[in-house]
Amino acid sequence: MLSLQGKVALVTGASQGIGRGTAIALAAAGARVAAAARNEQNLVEVVKQIEAVGGEALAVKMDVAEPEQIKSGFQQALAKFGRLDILVNNAAITRDGLALRMKLEDWETVLRTNLTAAHLCTQQALSVMMKQRWGRIINVTSVVAETGNAGQANYVAAKAGLIGLTRAIATEMASRNITVNAVAPGFIATPMTDPLPDKVKEEMKSRIPLGRFGSENDVAAAIVFLASEEAGYITGHVLDVNGGMHMG
Repeated sequence: MLSLQGKVALVTGASQGIGRGTAIALAAAGARVAAAARNEQNLVEVVKQIEAVGGEALAVKMDVAEPEQIKSGFQQALAKFGRLDILVNNAAITRDGLALRMKLEDWETVLRTNLTAAHLCTQQALSVMMKQRWGRIINVTSVVAETGNAGQANYVAAKAGLIGLTRAIATEMASRNITVNAVAPGFIATPMTDPLPDKVKEEMKSRIPLGRFGSENDVAAAIVFLASEEAGYITGHVLDVNGGMHMG
């Protein structure tokens, strides 16, 4: 099993879905975890689950759309753990609608939460990682950033922007032994996808060669690998976790 003993991770959007699964998986690999999200009640449950199996975690109430909350959240994590080795930019929202009718507010809200926040979180992390001369940043993008998707111009643009951000920061930070990569999940069964109509889900499943939806654990396993020493020669990469839905 990959070991993250001695490492400290901060995961955004950690109260449910992929973020929750990632926080738990990182802790299982030995990392101490700052689990950050808006829903404090859910975060407390995530921390309890990690602590129940002998891990160490901190619940950090953070709305990544608010720059001051980002700064405060990172300060809390550093005060608790004294270092930061791994950042997982996972927090995301949707405000779907056809591009022709999309409200400016819906466009800006999604870009602020899904892309700008990742940039701001990365800035906070880099200020620590550069001094340590070691770091892992993993951005959670999406298969739709590679394929496009009708009715999600804002979400697709933000997730595609994350890929560009990943490669830009990877280039800047390589000499400091800081790797920056992205994971692009396909259709993953999470609270964000649960409300979709069954007809839509079945149509999506028919497009997946492996014939099933992914789980949060499928994505979390990829993130743990990219956070490990074993992935130290991988940077600027987008790892597809989509069951063959997109091969590019």
